[in-house]
Amino acid sequence: MNFTKLTLTSLLTASALFAGTYNVDASHSNIGFKVKHLMISNVSGKFDKFNGTFDYDEKTKTLTSLTGNIEAASINTENEKRDAHLKSADFFEVKKYPNLTFKLDKISGDSAFGKLTIHGITKDVKLDFENNGSIVDPWGNTRVGLALSGKINRKDFGLTWNKALEVGGVVVGDKIKLDIEVEGILAK
Repeated sequence: MNFTKLTLTSLLTASALFAGTYNVDASHSNIGFKVKHLMISNVSGKFDKFNGTFDYDEKTKTLTSLTGNIEAASINTENEKRDAHLKSADFFEVKKYPNLTFKLDKISGDSAFGKLTIHGITKDVKLDFENNGSIVDPWGNTRVGLALSGKINRKDFGLTWNKALEVGGVVVGDKIKLDIEVEGILAK
């Protein structure tokens, strides 16, 4: 019995030595998206203000948790008029719903499963996951790179504004393509 406890304690301690909590480095990360405009082209955008943390096991090269918070008002499509419309009650309604959040449930192969909250509505999502590994930078910091991508339907999150076109179709597509690049620094 004591040997079993000692073995379990040793395994947990060894595992803890290789696992670490990382803070998202916003200056080297990107939360980007694309959506169809007038059914013929994509408009790209990103969020400028976000933060998050994740736990990464260096020994097994696995991501064990991830939480992220995005300031909705930091949406940036390089067009002030469009950004103001996206911040309004027609879309993100940033005064009432100031944050978008993501919480990882699990990684399975090349897929990440988690809960995404937009506009006060939380949905389960599945995203493509890429583990870009870890490195020690020239200043002695351990960094890990991760990528998430996929598609969501904006209407699932209550973002339903649109306008019909005379020739058929609508102004804004329903599918949003997400492209997220995360670089984290091991917390000290």
